[in-house]
Amino acid sequence: MFIVTLKFSDNKSNAGQFMEGHKAWIKRGFDDGVFLLVGNLQPNLGGGIVAHNTSLPALQSRVNDDPFVAENVVSAEILEIALSRTDQRLEFLLA
Repeated sequence: MFIVTLKFSDNKSNAGQFMEGHKAWIKRGFDDGVFLLVGNLQPNLGGGIVAHNTSLPALQSRVNDDPFVAENVVSAEILEIALSRTDQRLEFLLA
């Protein structure tokens, strides 16, 4: 499982012109079964993603395809979590 942080850079003001592409990129992540949740980092710091069902190299490639990353609107960091225990509702993540 992975946590991706997308923190705004100095180019944050350019986000509007790449927003539709960013939203389409997020939709592809859900459609492909990789993204579990997406949300905003507070207060207005950027975004966060929980991802699974992928490898680190594949996720890095996916993240690099985000228009926000490609256009330096955000900087991305990927943290990998080796799961050992979950709440019963999330046991599917252990598979």
